[in-house]
Amino acid sequence: MTNNLSHHQIAEYLVSNAISMMTKYLMEDKHCSITVAMDAIYGSKLLSLLQQEDDELYVQDPAYLYELLQQED
Repeated sequence: MTNNLSHHQIAEYLVSNAISMMTKYLMEDKHCSITVAMDAIYGSKLLSLLQQEDDELYVQDPAYLYELLQQED
């Protein structure tokens, strides 16, 4: 089976997955709503770093990325 996914598509998927997992972690740790958790992520410096495909930060484990997010506070 041939995989025809582009680097960009893979990056988008991994960023989306990281956001999803970090949202879950925030909701569990801070006992907050999904809206509050997503606002924190989308307002973070980490998100812009994640979206820079050349740096490939998005390939890191979501738990590690969550630790980076917590360091912003």
